[in-house]
Amino acid sequence: MGIFGSIKDAIFGDDKPEKKPAPAPSTTPAKETINNSGVAFEPTSTVDVAERLDQIEGSDRLNWRTSIVDLLKLLSIDPSYENRKELAGEMGRVDYEGSAEDNIWLHKRVMQEIADHGGNVPPELLQ
Repeated sequence: MGIFGSIKDAIFGDDKPEKKPAPAPSTTPAKETINNSGVAFEPTSTVDVAERLDQIEGSDRLNWRTSIVDLLKLLSIDPSYENRKELAGEMGRVDYEGSAEDNIWLHKRVMQEIADHGGNVPPELLQ
């Protein structure tokens, strides 16, 4: 599991849908969901991301709404340059250097990916 998988698991945690038996084969094609990275996935249940993150102890001392470093800290994920670079690679960016602009892009991209996976992310965190 990559860094984004750890982020997603920390946010969606207990809201993962229970495994159900596979449905009977259908004659109509299944609708696939594709994220911005071109990867097919099944959305998880909807979670109010801001509410969930605000409930984590220490969220009032961290600027997780705009800082990728603080978001990772809040989720107990190592915010080191190496991990942020790996996360940027998972998000499709190979030229991540850790600049302020890179970190702003990475935070917005992670928030968009969380929204793509079924998270209810406030619009101001996606722009």
